[in-house]
Amino acid sequence: MGWVGQGYGHNHGDGFAVNTQFRRWMLVGAALFVLASPSAVYAMHIPEGVLPPQWALLWYLVAIPFVMWGLRALKVRNRQTPLLKPMVALVGAAIFVISCMPIPVPVAGSCSHPCGTGLAAILIGPELTVLVTSIALLLQALFLSHGGLTTLGANITSMGIAGAFSGYAIFHLARRAQVPVLWAAFLAGVLSDWMTYATTSFELASALHGAGPLWKMFAAIALAFLPTQLPLGIVEGAMAAGVYRFILLRRPGLLESLGLANAGVA
Repeated sequence: MGWVGQGYGHNHGDGFAVNTQFRRWMLVGAALFVLASPSAVYAMHIPEGVLPPQWALLWYLVAIPFVMWGLRALKVRNRQTPLLKPMVALVGAAIFVISCMPIPVPVAGSCSHPCGTGLAAILIGPELTVLVTSIALLLQALFLSHGGLTTLGANITSMGIAGAFSGYAIFHLARRAQVPVLWAAFLAGVLSDWMTYATTSFELASALHGAGPLWKMFAAIALAFLPTQLPLGIVEGAMAAGVYRFILLRRPGLLESLGLANAGVA
């Protein structure tokens, strides 16, 4: 939801190390975005210092097993599927750039932005999407002051885990219900985006509701995101459907190599 072409790169003994080509794509994506970014940027995702230490630790504990799962999946699928790592690298670079488009939401203490994880989960699978999302978020926190290191676990959980698995699930459920494939991709993009922000709202509300009811804080934060996230989710759905259609028309064999032949084209 591979591409490591025969002889594309050397397979070293550790198996887990992201190869040189993968790192190169990620660093090139980072460099291009830094050069193209305006001098003033907003903190995106949940920024540093917003979550109390115990909540920051909790979300790290949630995120780490999924990241480890992604590392193992990369190792296993690298042996089975041609051209996996170049595709994973391209998807990771796309997530990095797409999620670097912040729209400030001051009331929520965070920003709205597209994510790209719904489409990524369709192409390379949710576990690998969590892995590349974690790398993108780490680079953004280190070099662009987007998000934070203490809140990295929470941001991986919302954007990587919730976004990827919800997008993957709705795409395949829609296909089983015989929904046309482009509409299924659209739904994956929309739901992935909205689930990311529902999870972010829950993370913020859980940590910050104090003596007040959790649901009231959650509703307030979710409503703060609503004006930007409703249209952004629809735009992201259209983007996912458009990219899927482009691949379907130009490189249908690519979908077969990614294990998507059974997803259908109708």
